[in-house]
Amino acid sequence: MKKNVTLLFIMLLAATAAWSQGSKALERLNNDPRRAYGNDYPYSFAPVSLTKAPKGYQPFYISHYARHGSRYYWNNTLYREIDSLLTTAHNKHQLTAEGEAFYTKYNACKDELAMSWSELSDLGWEQHQRIARTMYTQFPEVFKKGGNVLAISSLQGRCVISMSAFCQELVQCNPKIEIREQSARSTLDGVVPTDRQNPVKNNYPRNVKPRYEKNRDKFKSENTLRQTIVARAFTSTEGLPGNPNHIGSNLINLYTSLPSIGHEGMMGNIITDNDMKGQWEESNLGSYSWVFGPQYEMIPILEDIMKKADAVINGSSDRIADLRFGHDTCLGPLTVLMGINGADLDPEDPYEVKNCYQNWETCKASNIQLVFYRSKKHPADILLKCLLNGEEATLPVPTTQFPYYKWADFKKFYTDRCNSVKK
Repeated sequence: MKKNVTLLFIMLLAATAAWSQGSKALERLNNDPRRAYGNDYPYSFAPVSLTKAPKGYQPFYISHYARHGSRYYWNNTLYREIDSLLTTAHNKHQLTAEGEAFYTKYNACKDELAMSWSELSDLGWEQHQRIARTMYTQFPEVFKKGGNVLAISSLQGRCVISMSAFCQELVQCNPKIEIREQSARSTLDGVVPTDRQNPVKNNYPRNVKPRYEKNRDKFKSENTLRQTIVARAFTSTEGLPGNPNHIGSNLINLYTSLPSIGHEGMMGNIITDNDMKGQWEESNLGSYSWVFGPQYEMIPILEDIMKKADAVINGSSDRIADLRFGHDTCLGPLTVLMGINGADLDPEDPYEVKNCYQNWETCKASNIQLVFYRSKKHPADILLKCLLNGEEATLPVPTTQFPYYKWADFKKFYTDRCNSVKK
């Protein structure tokens, strides 16, 4: 009985820590309104302070999952529709002065946009280079002697190139590091298990609904951003392709993508970061639904993480790191599945969602790093900690030495969680 009470208390502390961290969401948003871009937010390299390892422990292995870096918009429909919209409005003299300035700037780069859709941008390459060098610098004990690394990627070019940027930088840090890079159907289960080309046919539950959705009507939406920005750009939308709501959505999607492709400022004051900040909580609710729904489909990734870590720990693998490069559609749900920073808390009150999940955590080049530590005196004693986008993160695993968790506890907790889900 005493043991159960102690365990419950520890888990309560972990949940409280996650909630406390989440309660700072609005403060972080105010400090950097671009966080309102959600999964379009370019990776932040703000300095962080990491907790020293317990005495006698040294890092020896890293398991990692990353989203590709900054890219052009994911499909070419957005660029084609905006080109048609602006051209028609210009010819019909239905653009405001601000809209005309936007039209001129868009016209100057529309060929680049039409050609580059979905591709990794220069910033996306640089993000993964910098993240790799930061990893090397923060955990030199893992890499200083060199060693073998396996990197796997989705079949999408932007993920393959992100992987290449990361791996090249690691080798530049230390040429003794040997990296095998793979983008193959045979490894999809460990990086994008939902890919149609995955030869392993999983049958985990899909589209799981978060509890807040049944209370969605309690969230009072006062979001008029689409109407506001359409009025700033057009004197009238009569006769223009697309209804005003769709036009507004397209303009928002373009705006949040511009810093990732080097065209920031193209839209002038038609839309601002403060505008985006005002509608963030509502957009975050939508984000939570789409990352919560497919969480169980990410079980193969979590099992791949545990299987490969186990092999390193028991000596059947000599790798110093396993790297995975995929998409927000996997990293976001994996964050929920693992309950990182309380993302699995599943609140009923829609106003509490922001306290357990913030969609900017699934930003461009977002990543999860599990850093493993071994006791020098007792080699079988293994600890690990979780970094989400470079910051120490909480897990729902019981611990008395946060941010460090015992590997045995981690493995049991997540094995039980995975096994509890029926295919």
